[in-house]
Amino acid sequence: MKQRVITAVVALAIFIPLCFLGGISFNILIVLMGLVGTSELLMMKKKLLVSAEAILSYLLTAVFLLPSAWLTFLPRGISRNDLAYFLILLFLLETVFTKNRFTFDDAGALVLGSIFVGSGFHYMMAARANSVWMLFFALLIVWITDSGAYMVGRKLGKNKLAVHISPNKTWEGSIGGTLAATLLVGIYVFFFQAHFTYSLPLMLLLVLLLSVAGQLGDLVESAYKRYFSVKDSGKILPGHGGILDRFDSIMFVLPLMHFAGLI
Repeated sequence: MKQRVITAVVALAIFIPLCFLGGISFNILIVLMGLVGTSELLMMKKKLLVSAEAILSYLLTAVFLLPSAWLTFLPRGISRNDLAYFLILLFLLETVFTKNRFTFDDAGALVLGSIFVGSGFHYMMAARANSVWMLFFALLIVWITDSGAYMVGRKLGKNKLAVHISPNKTWEGSIGGTLAATLLVGIYVFFFQAHFTYSLPLMLLLVLLLSVAGQLGDLVESAYKRYFSVKDSGKILPGHGGILDRFDSIMFVLPLMHFAGLI
């Protein structure tokens, strides 16, 4: 527990000021986090971090991750999606060049993972570009849901939520976390209404839905960790695991915020 607390304090002491600072410093941090997240996927797949498929994974992550302003070097008529599709073709060719030691299943997992990680962290930069208050709206939903679910689950949890995926999670904890997020983030929205497009009742509904989405994101990560038979996605955050362990929920919440017109 002591190690978890120390890691959290140090990480937040770096992350929170950069959130307020924004700009190039914040974007560089998020790009690095996204690339570390891709490294964690590669290690779970037991792929060398200097292999051809690893390089392709980093490049594909970067295509979806980087801000549009960083992609102005692309020739006229070539879009982000065009470049992504070209890299996907190279993934498929790798199955031929390696005589199927790198398989179609491997390619599918790394392509899907790179798109998921790259897009998730891209929307974190997009949220900060909107305003720091929008970014904290997303973060608070995830943090409060997670903390609320943990505390309520410990006190009242009896009915397992997804016993084959994450045995410690309960329906009571899940509902408690969502209610806590809806209440507390609702108060946050009330005091910062000028930074949000929609009315307070609609924002409360969105908070509820995004809280549920964040928990689903957490379950998704639990599912693929169980599939790969690993406890944590990585070790970069002592006591907390890897980047994907800490940001799995936010990578579901932020794209949905984009689809809802918030970012």
